[in-house]
Amino acid sequence: MMSSTARPGSALGAVQAAYNVQLDRHEGKYIIPTSLLPAIRDYISPFCKPDPNGSGSPPEYTITTMQLDTPSLALHHAKEHDALARFKLRVRTYGEPGSSKVFLEVKRKVRGSISKTRTSIPFEAWCEDLMFSTKLELEFKSSKEELGFLEFVRLVRETGARPIILVRYVRESYMSIHDQYARVSMDRNLEYQPTREWDNWGQDGRWYSVDSCLSQNKQFPFSGVVLELKTLSDAPHWMIDLVKHFDLVRVGNCKYSNAIWQEALFRGTTDLPTYATELLEY
Repeated sequence: MMSSTARPGSALGAVQAAYNVQLDRHEGKYIIPTSLLPAIRDYISPFCKPDPNGSGSPPEYTITTMQLDTPSLALHHAKEHDALARFKLRVRTYGEPGSSKVFLEVKRKVRGSISKTRTSIPFEAWCEDLMFSTKLELEFKSSKEELGFLEFVRLVRETGARPIILVRYVRESYMSIHDQYARVSMDRNLEYQPTREWDNWGQDGRWYSVDSCLSQNKQFPFSGVVLELKTLSDAPHWMIDLVKHFDLVRVGNCKYSNAIWQEALFRGTTDLPTYATELLEY
């Protein structure tokens, strides 16, 4: 979702260009109270500009992600057991479902390094048949996007992945004006909804909050905002100073796994949620 208004050769244009390639990057996640947001905005203002895809003040947009997983939730369990090499299969759209494209993402983590491939398709093209068709009738902006799509399809077919949960939240986002890649985002109003449908984005279902102290399992007396700091291998000094200034404590936080854990709790089982177990009967 890069804006096309940045001037070629400008600092912002260079940063946006970096977001269009696959990056090996690092992420730090922190759970913070809402009351800390104004101070953090002020602190990063000399180093960052609002994400041009956001609107309003602060700059925000809504993200809805369809998480795919195997019937036994193998991708979730890889996170749960802190596997050194693991990946996620995500289908993501922005704003009101249908108002933007759909983005297919393979997000890999190998030890502390993260890489992501991402390809976009028209919203109306996303369906189950697309994953299992022998004919490819989509047009892509580049061969790299086409390869990203084929990689996503390959992993879906090989793992038997299916839609498991929708995750939705509001993101406030900023990008560095000085560094090749450095980004600050703050996610709030985290919600989830179980699903088994490929083309249902939750408009008719019930959403459950997943940003409480119980859901985040951090024993905080507040519903947390997820602060993410994303950078290349060498974090800029201002980002390191930000962590020190606010005495931030890095935590593990996976929105998808948090939703899985909460749903299992609600259904009275420490094993698999009922809807996931039912998938085994397909």
